[in-house]
Amino acid sequence: MTSIVQSPNLEILAREPEGFSIWKGPPFNNGQPAIKLERVSCTVARFSDNGSRLMVTKNNSVISVYDGYSSNEIRSFEIPSLLGAALSPCGTYLQTFQKSTNPQDKNVVLWEIHSGASVYQHFQKNMTKATWPSIQFSSDESVACRLATNEIQFFDSKDFSKGFIYRLRLPGVAAIELSKAPGSYIAAFLPESKGIPASIQIFSSNKDAQTQPIARRSFFRCSTVTMHWNKLSSGLLVVAQSDVDKTNQSYYGESKLNYLTTDGSHEGLVSLRKEGPVHDVQWSYSGLEFAVVYGFMPAKATIFDKKGNPSLELGQGPYNTVRFNPKGRVVCLAGFGNLPGDMAFWDYKEKKLLGTTKAECSVTSEWSPDGRYFMTATTAPRLQIDNGIKIFHHDGSLYFKKMFNKLHQADWKPETPESFSDIDELVTAVNTIKIGDNEKKAQGSKSTETSKIPASIAQKPAAYRPPHAKNADSVKAELFGGIAPATEISKNALRNKKRREKQKEKKAAESGSNASII
Repeated sequence: MTSIVQSPNLEILAREPEGFSIWKGPPFNNGQPAIKLERVSCTVARFSDNGSRLMVTKNNSVISVYDGYSSNEIRSFEIPSLLGAALSPCGTYLQTFQKSTNPQDKNVVLWEIHSGASVYQHFQKNMTKATWPSIQFSSDESVACRLATNEIQFFDSKDFSKGFIYRLRLPGVAAIELSKAPGSYIAAFLPESKGIPASIQIFSSNKDAQTQPIARRSFFRCSTVTMHWNKLSSGLLVVAQSDVDKTNQSYYGESKLNYLTTDGSHEGLVSLRKEGPVHDVQWSYSGLEFAVVYGFMPAKATIFDKKGNPSLELGQGPYNTVRFNPKGRVVCLAGFGNLPGDMAFWDYKEKKLLGTTKAECSVTSEWSPDGRYFMTATTAPRLQIDNGIKIFHHDGSLYFKKMFNKLHQADWKPETPESFSDIDELVTAVNTIKIGDNEKKAQGSKSTETSKIPASIAQKPAAYRPPHAKNADSVKAELFGGIAPATEISKNALRNKKRREKQKEKKAAESGSNASII
């Protein structure tokens, strides 16, 4: 008799100024989330990558670690002058960064959570996005390394008391990225220096195979890089950013997308079919394809296969964000930040559009681990008003919305996507429902999309638009692509229009009377 393994429940962490709480679901009973953990006062809250641990910074000197499943506090650390903290992927270790007054202070400490003991310490002058967390781990924590001056140091991840056990000398190295699953390779960025071009070099994590780089790519005009490994550790995407655009087309500099493989099959630029910046890039969960949003607005979106060849064009629009569904086949394109919040959901296996919607003023966005839901959040301090959470179905229809006076964070609790059933069954079921809906409502795509939104939400007043923007739909259509939507004139605008017309008639009558007198 085979036993049925139940999928884990989805959970959401929501942090307000008073602290964080953890919700159960979705799906929600009676349309509202149940509370798993009541509000806990904190300034920072972060899950480990596998969701087994939750790190909570309660003030400038106290960090508590909670069990990710029971939500019970399992360990507390008191660390004076705390500036930063991070969990290892499996929640085994906690590393902290403290304010330091002299180089003799070992201000980066690695703690073993189970025992509460300090297992490794070293000095680090400052903390930047490129250098924190100081010690990088592979997803299974089998490989651990850190960037030091002119070298990369590797550790025994089971026994940090040995210190680093071997090193890879790379003069001038400025940033590194360890492949996650598995941790077989390490990518290093060496900036441009004395006429020598900048370069990305990939080495094996195995000491005996580090004599020569496995792959290398050199380029000029590069200030910083962002590196993205795929799940299989077989491909690396590198967005090379320069501060100055020599073509003077962009105030923000220029960016290029490079693609390197560990088998040597590809080392070069990804061929993008439109000029402009690289807005976003992401690997699919399988690691067999990647999506890129690029070009001047309206931006272009393309999915590439593992050989770097385009496999699907997703069109143009006001987009700067791409998110692959962790269960495969669905991808979300969105335009957040200073863009209007348009979202398009594609089934890239079937090459068809599932639905479109909007989430204005969104700051963060992510798929749920089971691939059924897509959550966007408007958070402070980026935006101080209209803070809230929206959750959409995988086809873009709105499922849940909640507003807050102030919201600082909204995150899914991480879970392994393999622990959930496949989304293909859900897609088939939804398509069957759609066919029935289309027979009842043969009014085109616009009526279908509006029918998905509850009346209580659809009837809410629209966001404020200044007078000069009310007749700018044609300009927006030209800038962002698509057809300008027809908008109704408000009562105030209609009143102002009539007043202006009367003033024109009055002036015309006065000028006519003056002319007759002359």
